[in-house]
Amino acid sequence: MSRYTGSTFKKSRRYGFSILENGKEFSKGKKRSSAPGQHGARRSKLSGYGSQLQEKQKVKFMYGLSERQFRNTFSKAKKVREGILGENFLGLLESRLDNIVFRLGFAMTRSGARQLVNHGHVLVNGKKIDIPSYQLKPGDVVEIKASMQKNDKIIEALQNNEATVEFVKVEKSAFKGTFVRLPQRQELNQEINEALVVEWYNRLIK
Repeated sequence: MSRYTGSTFKKSRRYGFSILENGKEFSKGKKRSSAPGQHGARRSKLSGYGSQLQEKQKVKFMYGLSERQFRNTFSKAKKVREGILGENFLGLLESRLDNIVFRLGFAMTRSGARQLVNHGHVLVNGKKIDIPSYQLKPGDVVEIKASMQKNDKIIEALQNNEATVEFVKVEKSAFKGTFVRLPQRQELNQEINEALVVEWYNRLIK
């Protein structure tokens, strides 16, 4: 199954959840918070199965991954012996290069960050890496290559970046940042329930 490339706003309305993590989908009345459809689909109480599926979909769309990528990441998390599986899973998602580029404020969305990486505009420890799923390690330095440091979109993203997470450190003037450490659960989105995602995949992956 390929990565979803449709309307982020539609998915946010469907799940009643900000896929962009900033609530802009529902701001200033520009977008309706009701579910999509002519009259807004009614949200009925979900079964356990439905709740697990919905939570999996929410997190998958938030990080912008295909089903295969998402499932493979979960499989890797299951191989980590220490820690809580759900938190290890989120840690792997947060350690992706595209996500750290987003967290550092070089792009306003994860899809924008992924595009920067795909186009070869990002360096890791001085070397060009064009693989969005590249797993960073604490201490890795991420920077925008010199030829892109005057790009209007990158400058605007950095100006709007509030640096709300402490597991990265950004040097805006140098277009550079460091992945300091793995995130703690309380630093990540509190509206998601990773335990439901674990329950979903535990039925499928042994």
